[in-house]
Amino acid sequence: MIVAIDIIGGKCVRLTRGDFNSKKIYNENPLDFAMQIEENGINYLHLIDLDGAKNKKLENIKVLEKIASKTNLKIDFGGGLRTYDDILTVINAGARQITAGSIAVSDPVLFIGWLTKLGQEKLILGADCIDRKISTAGWLENSDLDVINFISNYRSKGVKYAVCTDIRRDGTLEGPSTELYKDILQSVNIKLIASGGISSIKDIEEVEEAGCEGVIIGKAIYEGKIKLNELRKLC
Repeated sequence: MIVAIDIIGGKCVRLTRGDFNSKKIYNENPLDFAMQIEENGINYLHLIDLDGAKNKKLENIKVLEKIASKTNLKIDFGGGLRTYDDILTVINAGARQITAGSIAVSDPVLFIGWLTKLGQEKLILGADCIDRKISTAGWLENSDLDVINFISNYRSKGVKYAVCTDIRRDGTLEGPSTELYKDILQSVNIKLIASGGISSIKDIEEVEEAGCEGVIIGKAIYEGKIKLNELRKLC
């Protein structure tokens, strides 16, 4: 069970389908929410710097530092990572894992270099898509890369984990893209993390039954569709 915190301007926000104009602020203090996550027995946090993803540089590193120093959450961090120095900055700030997608598209050699240095357990492939085509840079840039081929290619190069968001579902509370996840897992032997559209405990159970290693929950918690103490029972 993984709870998402997306950051713009140092605040917890959610977007709908990746549209920055749909931004809604849910908490002015991400640390407060992170502490609530931990208090409810949840161990994993998916922390995304949306400013960083959009501007292609780290923007909200201080949020990571605060959460990592005040909680024992196991944090995977993404957004704005462009160099290995960026990765070292994030790890030194307290991230346990790195999620990277844009670099895997724009500079595969660099991404594989990160994988070699970090190892399989620390680097997660970000495979976010619209109509099964990979999107990058905070979902502002589209490509012609098929998501299954994209994941399969990097699995053959040693990637162990991938997180896949169907952008058309993200922030909509319309349910997950379970068929997409099934298709990926039928084609690729990878530890897949589902993201986008989760609106109920039933949705969580559905993607887990499909074979996903984990599931990321965001807006459903902020909107009160799923309570943190309900997730405690599933941890």
